Amino acid sequence: MKILLLLICYIFALDVTAQNQETPFQSCNVKGSTTIYDYNKHQWTTTDESDSHIGSQPASTFKVINLLIALETGVIKNENDIIKWPGTTDTTLYGYRPDIYRDISVKEAFELSAGWAFIELAKQVGREKYKKILEKSKYGNGDLSEQGDDFWNFGKFAISPRNQIEFLINVYENKTPFSKQNIAILKKVMVTEHTDSHTLRSKTGWTRVEGNDIGWWVGYVESKGNVYFFATRITKPRSVSNPGFGECRKTITKEFLSQLMAN
Repeated sequence: MKILLLLICYIFALDVTAQNQETPFQSCNVKGSTTIYDYNKHQWTTTDESDSHIGSQPASTFKVINLLIALETGVIKNENDIIKWPGTTDTTLYGYRPDIYRDISVKEAFELSAGWAFIELAKQVGREKYKKILEKSKYGNGDLSEQGDDFWNFGKFAISPRNQIEFLINVYENKTPFSKQNIAILKKVMVTEHTDSHTLRSKTGWTRVEGNDIGWWVGYVESKGNVYFFATRITKPRSVSNPGFGECRKTITKEFLSQLMAN
């Protein structure tokens, strides 16, 4: 199976290089990998097998399981619950995305990636509950030694691209410690694109650790009776200016997905 996987990756990489003369990662001036799981074929495809098993901070992709944990522990009842902004209402004090610093619904907080809102929920959940639920969910390395409330952005807590997909598959199959009702809420909130041909559920993430930017895009696409799970993680030094870094998470993923889905 491993030989088959490596062969698939090799052919995949050759095809991309032949068409573009450089990989999507090179075009974006970033390093990283894209990992995809074809649900019907039970087939893994990755641009970098080694990287797909290396963990790093999940950043805002953690909101996927964080939402489930908040629901399951009773911290929130549903996606329409309002999270109260604990700071000042003078948004002129906030230079970065001032529109998110207000009372906000859970659904909006997820869609707009309002980090402060999920930090407030995390305070109510408590570290011990997190540790137990994350272990049951087989999500990440379980290292919650980071003292800050948003341990998913900094510290030693980490998850690999492969693990991200494994968790999403379990979510899709309702094979997690969470109730079907809460899974249904998550699946509804995760929809980022819906057309006659496909439904895309996804979450981005971006954090800055040890002088590097780490960008994620994880999720799955349902199309033509099949499901394609994906996890893309890209990195670059913070000292290197790259205005397209955020968008590259998606353009890279979509390029690889389109090739697989066309076959």
